[in-house]
Amino acid sequence: MAKWGEGDPRWIVEERPDATNVNNWHWTEKNASPWSQEKIKELFNNIKVNTDEADIKISEVDKCTGEASANNRKGKLIFFYEWELTLKWTGKLKGGDTELSGKIKIPNLSEENDVTDLDIQISIDENDDESEKLKKIMFTKGKDVVRDQIGKYISGLKVEFSKGMILPKKDEVKPDNVKTLTSGFNKKINMTPVAIESKQIGLKIDTTTIKTVHKFQCTAQEFYDALTRVELVTAFTRGHVKCDPVKDGKFELFGGNIVGKFKELVPPSKIVKLWRYKQWPEGHYSTVTLSIDQKNDHTVVTLEQTGVPTAEADVTRGNWDRYYWDAMKQAFGFGAFFT
Repeated sequence: MAKWGEGDPRWIVEERPDATNVNNWHWTEKNASPWSQEKIKELFNNIKVNTDEADIKISEVDKCTGEASANNRKGKLIFFYEWELTLKWTGKLKGGDTELSGKIKIPNLSEENDVTDLDIQISIDENDDESEKLKKIMFTKGKDVVRDQIGKYISGLKVEFSKGMILPKKDEVKPDNVKTLTSGFNKKINMTPVAIESKQIGLKIDTTTIKTVHKFQCTAQEFYDALTRVELVTAFTRGHVKCDPVKDGKFELFGGNIVGKFKELVPPSKIVKLWRYKQWPEGHYSTVTLSIDQKNDHTVVTLEQTGVPTAEADVTRGNWDRYYWDAMKQAFGFGAFFT
């Protein structure tokens, strides 16, 4: 079997014979986007909202942008999906003569958000007493219908794209025993953290360096604190964290998906740490250096991360943006501008 990182640049196996993916070790991936778009359109085509007060239906999908994929990593199924949806709906009050219309927006349907926590926005085209009554009914009844249909999409995605993803192993372990996980730094995954001291000898890994520069509307001290104070790290990661900001102090974020330890702390201008993503080869760590430079009206942060597995560079760069910088902007109002 090829060593990690050799062969295909991303070390992904797609539609390969069983013998080439021994014990499901390789990362196999299926594009679930076209299927997802059709399924979502089907699920929201003329769906009735049951209520005694009005005749309401969700008529069609007006917008469906995003992507979805199913992955098999070391015998674990990982589903990724991220969609922005806009639905059309129509309705009229019982005994009313006028049919009114509106829209339902779901800005962030993803594996990171539980169906019960989805942001579902209801709007209506008119602005009068009858419209407001109808809109209120949609808030109380329509949202439940939307959540039910989205739940059907998610379960359908997992059933449809589990087929053929887990290949027979030498010991004939059945797919029923394989866990289904979500992807990325999902805080809801309960994983056992990888020990910092673990090592793997003789593993050849092709690595690269990531370097990015960002601007934040905050002081250097505020930014430094956001990455080193437990209560602030908890605020933007939205989950339990471990963070001991001293030399060789360990940290664990996003349900154990990100672990490491601090190597150098120079308040408020510099943070250096060993950092790894759980799915990387065992014992492999990158080095993250954050240089924090306060200007007159903003702070410039330079991130340099060495030792990143080449196959994971793009994903890692994107996850820094999504799970760190964007999350910090939302949590603390830093108003980040990416350069």
